[in-house]
Amino acid sequence: MTQHQSTQTMKPATAAKKLGVYLEATPAEFREGVVSRAELNALQADPPQWLRDLRRDGPHPRPVVAAKLGVSISGLARAGLTEPLTTEQIEALKEERPEWLERERATQAEVRKEAARLKQRDRENAGGAENSQNGD
Repeated sequence: MTQHQSTQTMKPATAAKKLGVYLEATPAEFREGVVSRAELNALQADPPQWLRDLRRDGPHPRPVVAAKLGVSISGLARAGLTEPLTTEQIEALKEERPEWLERERATQAEVRKEAARLKQRDRENAGGAENSQNGD
């Protein structure tokens, strides 16, 4: 008995998310079809011009905007930024350095610092647990 392996497909929204692009800015043929795993891999390995342009110039989805600005997605929402931004708009914000951006970057830095502290604590606790189990 032979096994038939079905082709794994995903909705265009899922593929756009994996590619880090704003779905509404993709070509119609991308938005209206389904994307196979092989097609996604091909797009990642050798992006067509439209994908390179979108990644370079935008508009970018919120996760990409947040990463480029060094803030959280929640921080964008608190600042009232709910729409996708272009690379040019992101660069302008970085140059302007509005108060909300500085505040959100500081918040994000604190979150990262706390996450690193907890990770270090957990590593130390795990090491201590191993030592006590080994009879040390």
